[in-house]
Amino acid sequence: MTAKNSVLIVDDDEAHRGMLRMMLKTWGYAVEEADDGDTAVKAVRDKAFDAVLTDVRMGRVDGIAALRQILSYNPALPVILMTAYSSVQTAVEALRIGAYDYLVKPLDFDALKQTLEKAIAQSSLSVENRELRRQLSDAPKDTEILGRSAPIQELLALIRQVAPTEATVLVTGESGTGKELVARALHAQSPRAARPIVTVNCAALAENLLESELFGHERGAFTGAERRREGRFKQADGGTLFLDEIGEMPISLQAKLLRALQQGEVQRLGSDQSEHVDVRVIAATNRDLKKEVAERRFREDLYFRLNVISIDVPPLRRRTEDIPLLAAHFLARFAERNRKTVRGFSPQAMNSFLHYAWPGNVRELENAVERAVILCTGDLVTGKELPLAVAEAEAPEAASGQQPTQGGQSLAGLPLDEVERMAIEDTLKLTRDNKSEAARSLGITRATLHNKMRKYEIGKDGGRHD
Repeated sequence: MTAKNSVLIVDDDEAHRGMLRMMLKTWGYAVEEADDGDTAVKAVRDKAFDAVLTDVRMGRVDGIAALRQILSYNPALPVILMTAYSSVQTAVEALRIGAYDYLVKPLDFDALKQTLEKAIAQSSLSVENRELRRQLSDAPKDTEILGRSAPIQELLALIRQVAPTEATVLVTGESGTGKELVARALHAQSPRAARPIVTVNCAALAENLLESELFGHERGAFTGAERRREGRFKQADGGTLFLDEIGEMPISLQAKLLRALQQGEVQRLGSDQSEHVDVRVIAATNRDLKKEVAERRFREDLYFRLNVISIDVPPLRRRTEDIPLLAAHFLARFAERNRKTVRGFSPQAMNSFLHYAWPGNVRELENAVERAVILCTGDLVTGKELPLAVAEAEAPEAASGQQPTQGGQSLAGLPLDEVERMAIEDTLKLTRDNKSEAARSLGITRATLHNKMRKYEIGKDGGRHD
């Protein structure tokens, strides 16, 4: 049987220790032993374990003293105490110090097995959550764009290169990918950062109102114009104007926008005077503007004027390794906003996130996490709080109905642990031991990959240790 996580058994009773060793190995755990609390503390300092199972009454250093020292060295390591003396005071003291659980001899082996499995699963989840929090704290402070994937790192590098210039930028990408965040990052890293960034949604207003919104109007210029109004170009003077959904702008208004971009001048509705403005324009669209030009719905000259620099924002399905980080970010935000104490996602919930296609991209993920936080009644978001389409998402192999194989041979009938181990080994070989790329391909986080490599004793070369 493939060895699972490693457990340190601490007991000065050699016979009891041997019985536990045999039982845990039968369950598939890798086991090491210590005959007293002092040797247990040394073992924990010398080697990484997934759990410690220790007796309370021992000769040199008892379990409570060992518990204190172990947790001072590694607070995340689950320590389970066992004793023949069912003292309520001892149990309370152990739990107060930080023991994961407290079992009474003679041990109920079904309860022990469940306790070990739950302790190790929660510990692995805590490691992943701490890693996600670290990544969130390490994220650049001049952008709200989160991600460690290669597409996002390329995007951030391009933003850093383009931001200090005065070039007009066209940001493209599917709905919900975060095009406005790109515009804000470009502004925040530019020499114009001290001045405002002004946003106009070109799809939200009728033609006459959009013209007034952009260029302003004089009093009496049209029915309802009771006072003079500055347009968004003037409000953005010295800063940045972000034209969202530029593909929705009526073609009759595009000529006036082109003139403003080329001349650096705007003219209010109802006025015959032009005013100079110093504005950097960033436009965004989820449409194919080349196709719009070909079908005469968008001016070619305006397209070329806007498309000095083009930045394409990748869809979420091309950056799945960023999903855990984004989900953790949204969970922290909505838990605080709704005064909830939700601290993470169950493995099943995260698995659903990683297998779902996300047609609505980051915006859809944000909405799914907000819903889950609101509906969650425990510490962890589970599948039942997710939207049905997300919760029922399957891995591509399962969804297609194809039978997975390795080396041309069917994997049907093999233990799931063996299938998972083979998948990890093959992926590491394909990626030449690139852990980040392997984790992305497998649809898991890098921390989860490391945990599974340790679980299956997979070495640096992608093979197992004998």
